[in-house]
Amino acid sequence: MRHFGHISSTARKDLFHQEPVEFTGASSARILAAALGATLYSPATRPHLAADIRKQAGRGVVSMVLCLEDSISDADVAGAEDNLVRQFTELDADADADDADDTELPLLFVRVRTAEQIPDLVRRLGRASRRLAGFVLPKFDEHRGAAFLDAVAAAEALSAGPRLYAMPVLETPELLHLETRVEALAGISRTVNAHRDRVLALRLGVTDFCSAYGLRRTPDMTAYDVQIVAGVIADVVNVLSRADGTGFTVTGPVWEYFRSQQRLFKPQLRRSPFLEEGVEELRTALIEHDLDGLLREIELDRANGLLGKTCIHPAHVTPVHALSVVSHEEFSDAQDILRPESGGGGVMRSVYTNKMNEVKPHRAWAERTMLRAEVFGVAREEVGFVDLLTAGLHV
Repeated sequence: MRHFGHISSTARKDLFHQEPVEFTGASSARILAAALGATLYSPATRPHLAADIRKQAGRGVVSMVLCLEDSISDADVAGAEDNLVRQFTELDADADADDADDTELPLLFVRVRTAEQIPDLVRRLGRASRRLAGFVLPKFDEHRGAAFLDAVAAAEALSAGPRLYAMPVLETPELLHLETRVEALAGISRTVNAHRDRVLALRLGVTDFCSAYGLRRTPDMTAYDVQIVAGVIADVVNVLSRADGTGFTVTGPVWEYFRSQQRLFKPQLRRSPFLEEGVEELRTALIEHDLDGLLREIELDRANGLLGKTCIHPAHVTPVHALSVVSHEEFSDAQDILRPESGGGGVMRSVYTNKMNEVKPHRAWAERTMLRAEVFGVAREEVGFVDLLTAGLHV
């Protein structure tokens, strides 16, 4: 699979200076963590889940979470588990019958409620467990997290597939509350570092953070406008996503709006790094579908060190991926900073002659940018966000 792999090769050549790389579930954790992109969540109760997964793969989705936790009621858990086993078995059988390559399916994760569910589900999946990429671990803290991660390791021994990864969700009240945050973060750090080869990425449960204070952001506001949430995100990045080789990929919070609602303000679609003039029709459509706030939040995610995003509606996938593509300007700056002859440091004027590139302070940014360029591609100089968005939508 690859990002923008659902559009034609001709269209990709027109859009990209450097096309996104292909990857599989067996690719390195470094590539997979960066390539998660818009991770689409779906309740495991959906009766046609296998067909839904294939449909979303055809629309550019490369990672999905099938949820047995908050998205379904307590009474539905057993039925959802049974449905999950049936749907995975169908996916596995269809792939064999069509002689299809495994990479045509997205990376599939299951969000469980308890550690005990993990080996039990893998055992019940049998041969179909080879379609599973791993598990999402809710309400992760030091003690609960250790049991979860041990369960994933035990399940891998039962699995018919490659490595099973874990994606902890950071959402507990102890992490949110100021008086317990430092110790909670330290405990989480100890746990994930003890299982570094197993942890693919860390996810943020911003809805749970808001719930603890009876808050809910409107479609006009990003997570960063809710100061108590912004503070937690900053501290998570500070402790767990450092650029010194000790950090993990932290993904962006969920955007929960997907229908037009009455608005409190009249915001305009803010400029992305690619946005050109003359797109009023698209601007209107984005505002009507509450996507202007999503676009602002995606840019703020990246500015604050997050990569990828939790999504609960397919309409959010293409905007996340379009804004994840590296612009030609970013790519040019990163290349200059990382040139061998620049290793000694110094400062230079950018190729676009609009900024200063300082080699040593900007090196970590450049390395992260080149990783994003590898998995999401680099846009041609004349290609903007609107071009990438519309190409991703019109297939």
